[in-house]
Amino acid sequence: MAETMLAASDLTRRFGGLTAVDRVSIGLERDAIHALIGPNGAGKSTLINLLAGELQPSAGSISFRGEPVPAGRPERMAHLGIGRTFQRSNVFPEFTSFENCRLAAQARTPRPWAVFEPALKCRQCNEAAERSLATVGLDARRGVLASALSHGERRALEIAMCLAADPCVLLLDEPLAGMGTEESQRVLQLLRELRRERAILLVEHDMDAVFAVADVITVMADGAVLASGPPDAVRGDSAVRQAYLGEAL
Repeated sequence: MAETMLAASDLTRRFGGLTAVDRVSIGLERDAIHALIGPNGAGKSTLINLLAGELQPSAGSISFRGEPVPAGRPERMAHLGIGRTFQRSNVFPEFTSFENCRLAAQARTPRPWAVFEPALKCRQCNEAAERSLATVGLDARRGVLASALSHGERRALEIAMCLAADPCVLLLDEPLAGMGTEESQRVLQLLRELRRERAILLVEHDMDAVFAVADVITVMADGAVLASGPPDAVRGDSAVRQAYLGEAL
């Protein structure tokens, strides 16, 4: 059986009288892409924020490799090996591609004893940054300021920053947003490669992309899980089709 890397059980998040995530249970397995889809306002990004430690649950629990994660914070989840991207570009525009990735690697490899040593001398961080840039195809753009990259390159840089911290779980919030067809295809191929030895949660509105790469699909509506399973089963679910009001699935 595949190893479950990150799991949530009856996860709930309330904002006053609004229940944004309602008793959601989900498991992310190694070597698999788990897509999370649903109409706008379904609770998808809130769920990612809970899994990444950005928000604290009102109820329910999260476990990592079968062990409970008490009151996870972003830095704690990152140290466990959980990386994430955001809906909006989240890079340092005044730094180069390499510097962005090196900073991400340093966050996973703190060196409090090296107070007087320049960060550039951290071989482990430098090598991690170089590897991550090569993985996403940005090695030739390592010295370019992030502000000078195209939209697609910035999205790829965000993934590279995640990879620089050597995560075993990737939480990707709409990585294809704003991309053209050619850029999207490159990212989808990258996701197929990244799934090896990792668990990936993909939030995406492009249904063609979702059904092209996902091993498992979970559909949310009004904060709750509407359906979950293999792509073919989800595609034929009448409740899912009704929730999308005729959207192509």
